Amino acid sequence: MSLELVSFPICPFVQRAVIVLKEKEVDFSISYIDLADSPKWFKEISPFGKVPLLKIDHEVLFESAIINEYLDEVYPPRLHPEEPLLRAKHRGWIEFGSNLLFEQFRLFTARDEDNFQQQCEVLGGLFARLVPELGDGPYFMGERFSLLDAAYAPFFMRFAILKQYREELSDLMPTPLDRWGRALLARPSVQVSVVEDFEQRFLDFGRTKGSYILHEAGADA
Repeated sequence: MSLELVSFPICPFVQRAVIVLKEKEVDFSISYIDLADSPKWFKEISPFGKVPLLKIDHEVLFESAIINEYLDEVYPPRLHPEEPLLRAKHRGWIEFGSNLLFEQFRLFTARDEDNFQQQCEVLGGLFARLVPELGDGPYFMGERFSLLDAAYAPFFMRFAILKQYREELSDLMPTPLDRWGRALLARPSVQVSVVEDFEQRFLDFGRTKGSYILHEAGADA
């Protein structure tokens, strides 16, 4: 089968699928589009007008969680837990991770100090809820890397960039989450899951959105 991911260069949900494909050493290609001016063919095959899409020969899958579950069923090694109840719980925490990404985006694009601080409080609450679910590490399930880990790695990659600009973000993240994030970012599949100039593209995007964090960093400089 021919696999092609349709992507936007800084999309964290596409990155989830890339990580899984890299973990499984599956051959695939990737095409990048501009979501602000998406081509007609993309609008015709993307029900929500979002990425990622996975084109499998002449079929199309959408939504990163669905794409990754398909990949996990078709290509070894299995990254989801074998036990049905545990697998269902992982699906729930993957959804929690999606919400974490949305709240991180709101933090990144906050336009003033008040909104930034509000989002810090939101993230702090989510962190506190997540910490008790972690095991002994280094990954969520311990020694075994899972689909859930792939789902959270994009969050930690972006957080590592943002905390360079506001040092209180480092204090916001509890130590167990920080250890988990460091383990994920050290994973080869995660390191090669973005374009080479990802950080610059990510920061440029934030500036176009009037990111208060980046504006303040520029003013201090």
